[in-house]
Amino acid sequence: MSALLSTIESPADLRKLARHQLPPLADELRDFLLHSVARTGGHLSSNLGTVELTVALHYVFNTPEDRLVWDVGHQTYPHKILTGRRDRMDTLRQLDGISGFPRRDESEYDTFGTAHSSTSISAALGMALAAKIKGENRNAVAIIGDGAMSAGMAFEALNNAGVADGRLLVVLNDNDMSISPPVGALNRYLAQLMSGQFYAAAKSVGKQVLRNAPPLFELAKRLEEQAKGMVVPATLFEKFGFNYIGPIDGHDLDSLIPTLENIRHLLEHDSGPQFLHVVTKKGQGYKLAEADPVAYHGPGKFDPAVGLTKPATAPKTTFTQVFGQWLCDMAAADPRLVGITPAMREGSGMVEFERRFPARYFDVGIAEQHAVTFAAGLACEGLKPVVAIYSTFLQRGYDQFIHDVALQNLPVVFALDRAGIVGADGATHAGAYDIAYLRCIPNMAVACPSDEAECRQLLSTAFAREHPVAVRYPRGAGIGASQPAGLEPLPYGRGEWTRKGRGVAILAFGTLLHPALAAADRLGASVANMRWAKPLDLELLRELAHTHEALVTLEEGCIQGGAGSAVLEALQADGLNLPVLQLGLPDEFVEHGDPAKLLSMLGLDAGGIERSVRNRFASFLDAAPGLKAVG
Repeated sequence: MSALLSTIESPADLRKLARHQLPPLADELRDFLLHSVARTGGHLSSNLGTVELTVALHYVFNTPEDRLVWDVGHQTYPHKILTGRRDRMDTLRQLDGISGFPRRDESEYDTFGTAHSSTSISAALGMALAAKIKGENRNAVAIIGDGAMSAGMAFEALNNAGVADGRLLVVLNDNDMSISPPVGALNRYLAQLMSGQFYAAAKSVGKQVLRNAPPLFELAKRLEEQAKGMVVPATLFEKFGFNYIGPIDGHDLDSLIPTLENIRHLLEHDSGPQFLHVVTKKGQGYKLAEADPVAYHGPGKFDPAVGLTKPATAPKTTFTQVFGQWLCDMAAADPRLVGITPAMREGSGMVEFERRFPARYFDVGIAEQHAVTFAAGLACEGLKPVVAIYSTFLQRGYDQFIHDVALQNLPVVFALDRAGIVGADGATHAGAYDIAYLRCIPNMAVACPSDEAECRQLLSTAFAREHPVAVRYPRGAGIGASQPAGLEPLPYGRGEWTRKGRGVAILAFGTLLHPALAAADRLGASVANMRWAKPLDLELLRELAHTHEALVTLEEGCIQGGAGSAVLEALQADGLNLPVLQLGLPDEFVEHGDPAKLLSMLGLDAGGIERSVRNRFASFLDAAPGLKAVG
């Protein structure tokens, strides 16, 4: 263990160090972080970029009494290491291990649970005003990346915070220099000057003196804004009511520490909300990650001395790749197709589409609400938008989905990646709710492909419709089904009877069809590949209900309101009364861990499905002579 880092069990230990010890501590922290993530996998580039910023924040502010609120949260590994979780980093993102994101139940230093973007300013403002109401003497600090600043929620919070009079600091971690000029000594000087007591006092006195001469006051105010705006992008944030400071080098502790100390003094003297702009570099300190921060954003296990390497055997094609290829093929066939992503080009498989069809590719930033309504506008003009969005992120555009797309019955295709269990990212990223929250919307259809081939075909089916359709598919690879070369669709709203048995029929929605077939072989049960959660194949459902003693619904989504609920509703509407067992995700948040292990624990693998069916319907399976037979 490194000499300095081994002495840090909490930020209180960090604050005992002399200033000159902080740079070597940061070096040790970065080295520990690199080798730790190399052993477990996880987010790397973003965390390498926040090492010095994390050290400085915990050194200057009295955490956990002062609240640090991290946006998105995938840049908090240095924070975890410094707040008593260093020895548990080898369990990162594993079952029963620590989360890859801040969690309130994991540490008192994780003041707000997060993994979705652009929530930090709102939450930190709430904490700052709660402290004021309760008479508590503490600060709230929101650390937000520039990507997260593209979301409307961040600006809603800024708009509120500028007039809310709380002890709030917003730190903009600008990690790709997208909105800043080069950093140098002049900017360091300006940052310390603008955060210092003399500047604040002079500014306050100047306001008081000039208020009696309004023309001069307004002139001085404009001159100050424009002078700062000539060298820094200050004007926008000043207009929101913040005192803008920066930009400064987020890897320079000799700049960060005094600037943060000055800001802390400003907060303690009720000088209004403060905005600090720091510039950091993704992958800082590890040359391979600096050169390719996207590749090292969320790597699996690797050797830091070698870097990422290609696997010895070619991996199976993922559902994301199936979507990406289909998107390119359909775009070549139909010039009306346009592709939209809310800042997830790589994650959603749209890199090749952007290269081949740049004029029809739109990355709208982290702005899911805008993405949905933007698609609606395109559809109004006769184009055919395809919105590639994670299931968990579409939740953020739900009102727009209902009001702007479904209500107007616009032909927008939603490619819902990461449906179901997602593994290491855990509950915040799990696509557990999309069937339930989409099937209740009029004009909406929801397709659930069972493998890669059906995914491609059902995307074509969705694209051919003149109303909104979502196609949900999981993270990772399927069974390795070969895909058709063409763009032939599958019949709309129709499933198929996949295995004919007797007694019990399992109705599978999505990729759980395959463990259902394995279980059915041992149960002698029938299996149906339902394909559509909405509309249900009522003809197939009635046939199954009339020829079996019991039904089992199976889905990798929440049971409440899900596809199984749709089956029960349809049976009731037809006056069909037979027992139904609903299998799916339970009424609880599923934690991070290996997806196969999680599905096994939830009873959604072949063995678990078999046990559940036997426990509930043993008499139907064993009483062979009197059972209805099909096939």
